[in-house]
Amino acid sequence: MRLDGRRAIVTGAGRGIGLAAAAALAEAGAAVTLIARSASEIESGADMIRAAGGEASAQMLDIADLDAVNAFFPAQPAFHILVNNAGTNRPKPMWDVSPDDFDAVMDLNLKSAFFVTQACVASMIAQGIAGSIIHMGSQMGHVGGPNRSLYCASKWALEGMSKSFALDLARYRIRSNTIAPTFIETPMTRPFFQDKAFLDSVLAKIKLGRLGAVEDLMGAVLFLASDASAMMTGTSMVVDGGWTAD
Repeated sequence: MRLDGRRAIVTGAGRGIGLAAAAALAEAGAAVTLIARSASEIESGADMIRAAGGEASAQMLDIADLDAVNAFFPAQPAFHILVNNAGTNRPKPMWDVSPDDFDAVMDLNLKSAFFVTQACVASMIAQGIAGSIIHMGSQMGHVGGPNRSLYCASKWALEGMSKSFALDLARYRIRSNTIAPTFIETPMTRPFFQDKAFLDSVLAKIKLGRLGAVEDLMGAVLFLASDASAMMTGTSMVVDGGWTAD
């Protein structure tokens, strides 16, 4: 499960799941590029990884800006590993969803992931590099949830997209898989858990009885990035504490 000599890129890497994924890849020997819209966050994250002995760099990039994405990847050496982690959520009943809500969630969670992958694999294919594409999905890409119509739509679509990518890219020895976490406590999700009724409803569904932590996903990221999963493509690793088993 070592990644020495490989280059990895993680979107939304300034904090939470993205930063944990970058740290896991760097600890296994990859040279990791952290990208996000906030320069201060990714620079701090890269500093932390380097202080722990890893190789990391920070590059500010808004992945919703497709012109910037298409300029960024050809200017880099091809990556071996892409973690599509950037995402957003606007939880509300479906009857309250506005066109602006729809565009905000679908554009970042799905459209940006599609075209970041497209730009990344173009360089991989041109340079003959085999590798692994990892999309950060959700248990909500396998089930439904109240007030989650947009999020579910984006994550179910991500699952289908990844399967189709796997078929297109197999001939180039590029794999595409998803990780589907349960509710993970991060700076983005922490405010939701201040609502005790909501927290109790979540914990009632997670059979292991606790919220997920970013560390719970680091092993899954490393596994899918490495040769340990060399025969896995077009599938999903569900890290949900038993939520979808019920």
